[in-house]
Amino acid sequence: MRDNDDLKSRAKKISEILFKIYPEATCSLDYDKPLELLIATMLAAQCTDERVNIVTRDLFKKYTSVYNYASANPEELEEDIRPTGFYRNKTRNIIGCCKKLIKDFGGKVPDNMEDLLSLPGVGRKTANVVLGNIYKIPGIIVDTHCKRLSNRIGLTKEEDPEKIEFDLMEILPRENWTAFSNSLVYHGRAICNARKPKCVQCHIAQYCDFFNNI
Repeated sequence: MRDNDDLKSRAKKISEILFKIYPEATCSLDYDKPLELLIATMLAAQCTDERVNIVTRDLFKKYTSVYNYASANPEELEEDIRPTGFYRNKTRNIIGCCKKLIKDFGGKVPDNMEDLLSLPGVGRKTANVVLGNIYKIPGIIVDTHCKRLSNRIGLTKEEDPEKIEFDLMEILPRENWTAFSNSLVYHGRAICNARKPKCVQCHIAQYCDFFNNI
């Protein structure tokens, strides 16, 4: 088991390489305002960002404010977001979330973890996406790519997203949390895919437990 100093050193080298390879790495969800990113991230649960972006092209034209979502007809909203999967639960959360935004936050998306977590359907991943990309408050975003890559590389042994988040927070500089998360998404799509990682093409292979144990 590596100690924290070794993990920090590896994480630093990996970060430097990924930031050079993917300088454009940002949130891959399309949005123009905080509420849109919040809704898009909620829709992205168990769904690809690509599909969410297709759905939100029309969704964001139809529902232009927090009040539109809060007063939406549930059956109609379900149909609008059906392609993202789990549409009944997502509809319930979106409407409940927007009602609470109006009731407790003046219709605005909160800028802190505690308030974001008080919203229906919002967990730490969604909160960190909003905080990191809207309010520039760094956070580790543990999506499927982050979970898979951080385990493969050997930066964590945890499976629980919250435990992974805190493990990575321990070994990465705070200012790099959001950028590192976004870079892992890009690397997961381009090289380190779920079924057959392209280790021979990987620029961080020398720092990866999976590659070194093949």
